[in-house]
Amino acid sequence: MLHVVETRRENYITQRRGTLKGFDQTINLILDESHERVFSSSQGVEQVVLGLYIVRGDNVAVIGEIDEDTDSTLDLGNIRAEPLNSIVH
Repeated sequence: MLHVVETRRENYITQRRGTLKGFDQTINLILDESHERVFSSSQGVEQVVLGLYIVRGDNVAVIGEIDEDTDSTLDLGNIRAEPLNSIVH
């Protein structure tokens, strides 16, 4: 399972997770069983199911491997966090 932090043209950051199914030399990624985690300071983490998803390499900021055992123990309903700040160029 991978965690991908993306920057977008609209200058905001998204975080997606999924199983890596493929990639190319420009870091375009194919994620299966993917979802986006939406953080909020007022409520728990919302998971938006995306399924099969292609991430454009130009948008990739960070890629990391997730320890699925540790991740499965998180109580996402009780996690509160401010969304990541916008990208400043």
